[in-house]
Amino acid sequence: MGNCIICGTPVDGEICESHEEDVVFEFHGNAPSQLTPNRYYRGTVDGYADFGVFVDVGDHVTGLLHRSELDQRLESLDWEPGDDVYVQVLDVRDNGNVDLGWSIRQSERDFRGKLIETADDEFRPEDFEGGTDSGADSDGQSRAGGDDAEQPADSSSEGEPAEQPTPETPNTTEAVAGGSGSVATETAAASTPTADREEPDDEPALNRTTIDAIDDQVGAVVRLEGEIVSVRQTSGPTVFELRDETGTVECAAFEEAGVRAYPDVGVDDVVALEGEVERHHGDLQVETETLDVLAGEDADAVGDRLENAIEREARPGEIDLLADHEAVSAVEDSIEDAATAIRRAIVEARPVVVRHGATADGYVAGAAIERAVLPLVREKHTREDAEYHYFERRPLDNRVYGMDTATDDVTTMLEARDRHGEQLPLVVLVGVGSTVESVEGYDLLSLYDAEALVVDDSRADEEIVDAVATAVTPSLSGADVSDLTSTALAANIAAHINEDVRADVEHLPAVSYWVDAPEAYLELATDAGYDETAISERREAVALEAYYQSYKDKRELVADLLFADGEDDRPRDGDLAAHVSEQFRAKLETELETARENLEIEDVDGVSVAVLDTDAFTHRYNFPTTTLLLDALHRRRDEGTAVTLGVGDDELYARAEDSLDVRELGESIAEAAPDAGVSVVGGADGHVEYLPGERDAVREAALEALGETLA
Repeated sequence: MGNCIICGTPVDGEICESHEEDVVFEFHGNAPSQLTPNRYYRGTVDGYADFGVFVDVGDHVTGLLHRSELDQRLESLDWEPGDDVYVQVLDVRDNGNVDLGWSIRQSERDFRGKLIETADDEFRPEDFEGGTDSGADSDGQSRAGGDDAEQPADSSSEGEPAEQPTPETPNTTEAVAGGSGSVATETAAASTPTADREEPDDEPALNRTTIDAIDDQVGAVVRLEGEIVSVRQTSGPTVFELRDETGTVECAAFEEAGVRAYPDVGVDDVVALEGEVERHHGDLQVETETLDVLAGEDADAVGDRLENAIEREARPGEIDLLADHEAVSAVEDSIEDAATAIRRAIVEARPVVVRHGATADGYVAGAAIERAVLPLVREKHTREDAEYHYFERRPLDNRVYGMDTATDDVTTMLEARDRHGEQLPLVVLVGVGSTVESVEGYDLLSLYDAEALVVDDSRADEEIVDAVATAVTPSLSGADVSDLTSTALAANIAAHINEDVRADVEHLPAVSYWVDAPEAYLELATDAGYDETAISERREAVALEAYYQSYKDKRELVADLLFADGEDDRPRDGDLAAHVSEQFRAKLETELETARENLEIEDVDGVSVAVLDTDAFTHRYNFPTTTLLLDALHRRRDEGTAVTLGVGDDELYARAEDSLDVRELGESIAEAAPDAGVSVVGGADGHVEYLPGERDAVREAALEALGETLA
């Protein structure tokens, strides 16, 4: 029995419970379990990670001060490795992880007292005669002398070397890996010089296991064989992502804080890895003990095993289209190829990047593929945030995958490769990129061996077939694409990427049609519980949200609008879609009213053409977009009006009752206005660009060409 060093109250120890947080402790134990939660400790900065700071609490235990516990930004901390700091122990987990909290007191004089904490007791500094630890095992029992004896760890008896910690002693040096919160652990024996360790004789070799089986082997040492698909260096361990025929898992290897472990091992290497399976914050992690690059027959055997598994898993089952639709049936084989390519990228741990138009059809089509891919990514990767690393939608403002967009994608993928060791992505173009204007962008991707595939309902150019790995373009198969949307194609691909989401995406084709949706798709939507009002509300809501921050995917919001799966409490019962669609209609009607009042009706050789000056009589930077406004104007045109023409300062858009080839129109305009610098962007379904100074000449040339074409 003693007295509290703060208030003098009789206590079993040196501090009473009410004053425990007024004292700073110096830890001389040798295991995390010997720490006392809620106490404050002096520690030493070990290193930084993206998500926090590693702090050595004593000589044998390292904890994580997560950035969420700081009272300032992690980047603003001026701590350096080796600095003394003061932290609070919040929790010691069953697996030995130590969660630390921030202390506003960062000097010893800020506390009202100081105590030494050992494995089984606490001492006033003047009474403590121990060394670097208390001399106790993890169970708190003394290893030398009598029941209460304390002996320095480096002491010896009668000339014999000091006893090393027993194998059961959970003596660890920890460093948390990447954003997953996983920990790399070195045992005390690992820190013992090799010459002093006795290697076991005839230790049996580990049998190989697979990644899908390690969930039930937490705490066991396993052997994995596969391919390294990414490498990233944290301020703690090096994190290798290993893929075998069943999945991927992160493997942390610790050399020392911030130092690359196994520097000769890189992406695409075939390896054998042994380590202990652990789980931290929901993520599986293998703490690497050995990592060897395989060669020769061993590497070939693993490579063949991986390739055979990929081939089996990537190819979807029997092709069963969502509905009878001639334009979709024309590319049934291409749909299978596209689904296979996307599934293969998932299995190979390659990111999938979807580029789609910033329109209702583009967003719905991209969301269909997203709905299919995300569950497979979650299934294949042990990281909880894998879906944000291995799938991304990046909307496009126009129908061309040009050099600007391709340069952005290449820059992003090279940074991801060099900084995080990621593989090059599969780039999927949906509702865009099927014309010759996109070939330069694909060529840039191909220089880095990045694969691309295109899915587009518009009239495509033959040049695109050789520029991409797979082209799902019904127009090149001779199909009539007048009743087709990109969503109709993408939803069919999604159903074959992941059969489990077929019921989720069956209503999406109906959502993508502004008018004249094929009856088969309307029936699918009805069977899925979406009536005509629900369909139109979702289409209009997505169209409005596609306009705002059009460069962002808005993943969660779009999912809320399109899918009523009841997974959580978010508003997926139609109220959200109804609310947003009401805003859509109000904004569209206001612009339509202004536009109708300023339409000029031109009679060209008996053909009625409605012409709108899109720069003078639209709010260019407000909703709706020029293309959406012209589409609505044309749908609501007066009887007898064959063409709606939007003429701006340097762009011309045409909407016709019958199919109109804008590329042919552009050629006629260029011939009639040779000084206008005319070009067509987006091919037959695109628009015409020209020099602003020749605007009037282009307008007259366009009207003349339309008269000749439609008369």
